[in-house]
Amino acid sequence: MSFKLVIVGRPNVGKSTLFNRLVGRRLALVHDRPGVTRDRREGEGHLADLTFRVIDTAGLEDSDKGTLEGRMRGQTERAVAEADVALMVIDARVGVTPMDDYFADLLRRGSTPIILAANKCEGNAAQAGLYEAFSLGLGEPVALSAEHGQGLNELYDALLPYGTPVIDGEDLDPDAELEPGFLEAAEVQEGLPDGDDEHDELGDRPLQLAIVGRPNTGKSTLVNRLLGEDRVLTGPEPGVTRDAIPIDWEYKGRPVRLVDTAGLRKKAKVNDVVEKLSALDTLRAVDLAEVVVLVLDADAILDKQDLTIAARVIDEGRSLVIAVNKWDAASNRSESLLQLKEKLAKSLTQVRGVPTITISAKTGSRVSELMDTVFKTREIWNTRVKTAALNQWLDDATQKHPPPLSKQKRRIKLRYVTQVKARPPTFILFTSRPVDLPTSYHRYLMNDLRDTFGFEGVPLRLHVRKPDNPYDTRSKRG
Repeated sequence: MSFKLVIVGRPNVGKSTLFNRLVGRRLALVHDRPGVTRDRREGEGHLADLTFRVIDTAGLEDSDKGTLEGRMRGQTERAVAEADVALMVIDARVGVTPMDDYFADLLRRGSTPIILAANKCEGNAAQAGLYEAFSLGLGEPVALSAEHGQGLNELYDALLPYGTPVIDGEDLDPDAELEPGFLEAAEVQEGLPDGDDEHDELGDRPLQLAIVGRPNTGKSTLVNRLLGEDRVLTGPEPGVTRDAIPIDWEYKGRPVRLVDTAGLRKKAKVNDVVEKLSALDTLRAVDLAEVVVLVLDADAILDKQDLTIAARVIDEGRSLVIAVNKWDAASNRSESLLQLKEKLAKSLTQVRGVPTITISAKTGSRVSELMDTVFKTREIWNTRVKTAALNQWLDDATQKHPPPLSKQKRRIKLRYVTQVKARPPTFILFTSRPVDLPTSYHRYLMNDLRDTFGFEGVPLRLHVRKPDNPYDTRSKRG
């Protein structure tokens, strides 16, 4: 990507709507309430032949550094300092406010070039505000409607000096004449790897890692510790994180897409519409992850909400790692670990041996061990077993514990087994009487399969099917 663009402005001027427009997807939460965005969110932006890194930021507010709003402003200021160009957005329907004046002056003092954009210019009511924007002294404003996609040609012209257009992987001469209709190219969406493609090898593909848990368990502190910088907001206030924030990162030379998420509370306690949107964003991050780290508070081990989150991860077929945080301040360590072990054995019977690491995100204790466990778990989750080895296992398992008789007092024959996909490991067992195979024997096979091939800690799928009968005309497609 040719340059980095940061979108700034006071709250509720449409920054997140513009961000979503540029990345071609609804990545950032959007709501009429001011101040919904708190953390920086990055994505791959596209305008016709321009490709760039775009950053959505929290609304600029004049607040003390120690407050949540002050910390949000600090995050925005760091994003501006790291960017190649800043796009300051105002609300043309409201006009220039004293806060717009204040922050325009603040941005002028920095070294980052500034483009002024007057958003919400889709109607005549915005004309006065558009002309008023000249008073900010930031040059001619770009008239936009992020919601309706208007003004993107003009924004393209304003951004063109900061990047080199690319078509089909080749640099384009900025002075070359463009064909008519060139700027009407369709939006390009940022692709995500398909977590269910069984033919996809790990290779150098980034590990998709989501950090989840209840509010105030230290998820964002853990993310900052891993990154080695204050990349996401933290603080004593409950529910600081709202968006699921993806961050591209490397651990020991291996690429990771790390996603910090909002804390999940019980559904009955969630009445606020923004919190509901945050929860949906978190669940989507879980669905797209390969490994999910569930962060627990050492003094509040696996309450009902933690178990609900863990069950969701397993049901979605994602691999789960548990991080018991604040271990340095735990009041009763031995009791906490015993309680955790008992609850996992009782409540997550479908997955045995979920990796559990005690950490301190604040001090960094055992955080490296956590990441090593994450990569190891991902490898197990992606394991494939040869059909010959599987059928040898099936012979051994049935000799140790033969299948029971069916309801008709006939022995159930287990014919063969094969793996149909990984991520999670999924198998099909062919038998003469699938409906007669008891749940207890199915569970025995699952546990023995897990023990034999080392599938500890990851979800397995073992589907029981009846082989197709080539002489059964009803099974033929005609």
